[in-house]
Amino acid sequence: MRPAGRGPLESLYFSYPHFDPPLRDNTRVARQRVVIAGAGPVGQLAALALASHGIESVLLEEKATFNDGSRAICVARQSFHILEQVGAVQACLDKALGWTTGRNLYRGRQFFEFSMPHSQDDKYLPMYNLQQQYLEQFLWEAIERNPRIDMRWQSPVKTVSDCAEGVRVTVGNPNGDYTIETDWLLAADGARSPIRAMRGLRLKGENHQGTYVIADVRMEHPYPTIRRALFDPASNRGATVLIHRQPENIWRVDYQIGSDESIEGATAESVVTKRVSAILEEIGHRGQWELEWWSAYSANTLALDEYRDGRVFFLGDSAHIVPIFGVRGLNNGLADAANIAWKLAMVIKNEAGKRLLDSYTPERRGATLDVFLNASKSTRFMTPPSIGWRLVRDAALSLALRHEFAGAFSNPRQMAPHSYSDSPATLADAAAGASGSPPGAVLANVRLDDGRYLTDLLGPGFSGVWCRSAASHCTRIELQSRLEKLDPRFRLLELGVDFTDADRRVAIRLGMPNGGFYVIRPDLHVAGRWFNVHAESIAAALATILDRAGE
Repeated sequence: MRPAGRGPLESLYFSYPHFDPPLRDNTRVARQRVVIAGAGPVGQLAALALASHGIESVLLEEKATFNDGSRAICVARQSFHILEQVGAVQACLDKALGWTTGRNLYRGRQFFEFSMPHSQDDKYLPMYNLQQQYLEQFLWEAIERNPRIDMRWQSPVKTVSDCAEGVRVTVGNPNGDYTIETDWLLAADGARSPIRAMRGLRLKGENHQGTYVIADVRMEHPYPTIRRALFDPASNRGATVLIHRQPENIWRVDYQIGSDESIEGATAESVVTKRVSAILEEIGHRGQWELEWWSAYSANTLALDEYRDGRVFFLGDSAHIVPIFGVRGLNNGLADAANIAWKLAMVIKNEAGKRLLDSYTPERRGATLDVFLNASKSTRFMTPPSIGWRLVRDAALSLALRHEFAGAFSNPRQMAPHSYSDSPATLADAAAGASGSPPGAVLANVRLDDGRYLTDLLGPGFSGVWCRSAASHCTRIELQSRLEKLDPRFRLLELGVDFTDADRRVAIRLGMPNGGFYVIRPDLHVAGRWFNVHAESIAAALATILDRAGE
């Protein structure tokens, strides 16, 4: 909602473009490899990720512009690595506000401050604040530069049905509806996913108690980019408030409303203005401010049982809905898109068998369940579901004012990459007991002496990092030859050859000071690692992941 007198897209800080639908003649194309429904950040990222692997797609969006209003604002470190892979990271970095710190206050007194892990070896900060509108704009600008993506605005998906070796999609268009047949359909069409409903699927899970009003305001306020959580503040007694700084002097204020308040009453403009004024006064802002946008929100942990239905894959909110606490929704969706893109690309190019796609649901639903576990803890602390939970929460808060250890109960458990250790696309650990990054985890990064990072040297396909030692039982040529037969884009990095300035530190960081070998997937997760390096056994292991065993 926007204040009276302003149009639905009349923002104080963002200019929404208008996109025309494609002409009817421009939609008469041959069967498509991939169709993506939904051009929010997840759908756009999926199209760009596929294009980075050489796969063309058609991207459909029912609206005529980007998503409006205050949506996701926090983008995690691993998401910036994903944005880098698709060529959209620099614009995001230029606009976003990075942060590492959060502060929690109880009745006006600070009792806990957390700092998210960050070191010189991390290329990006743990978290950045960036409004979703900007993220969509920067992804769209990358799409405009990419000839492999056919973007179609004002093009809703009306029907979906299975056909021979694919999916038939009826697409709406003001100039006349039409039909596309596609090998694969990616449904990134949001929390109310029409495609999910067309397939007879539904989200399952838990609806949490507690409702928040989300209000964005514009003001000049000197407080740094530090996330604040206010428990039982004078401005919202018995409830909680969250405050985030965003680019362009926009501030996100989330405040809990009482169980006896109706959403209709709580979201009336006069009521929102009064409540926000009290919150801003409490944090020390007595200057002018303007209301940009507001809405209401309730926390849910909901997901599909399976993220795949035949040749239809579900991504982002169409597959799962998670609470805002811990900033997991957008980041989880971007990881969905990156995950399915490299796998689908390899299958389409006959570089992998179709069983590789069977790893999508266990990996990404596993990530969702991990999010649910952590987000539910945060949700119960932020919005206690019962009198008993409230008594425990308030006791912990009161104790935290006097004893430092109790403050940790309020830690929001920010987004961290999920480990795919139990995935069929991850190998058993042949270097068990080593430090570093075990199979399934995201590869630990290392800053090199020349200013680059280890991840900068990895290729667009699978990569290998070889900490060579006397236990290596093959030559570089043999290893490269065997692995390139399985993945033509395989990139082999050998310490002492491909980079020498920080060899020892890289080996130690990876837990391989005496030698060993890592295979890293295109999404930067570790596929496997070995102390003893045999070209034949490593190639066989990669062939197993790619469903090409015996080749």
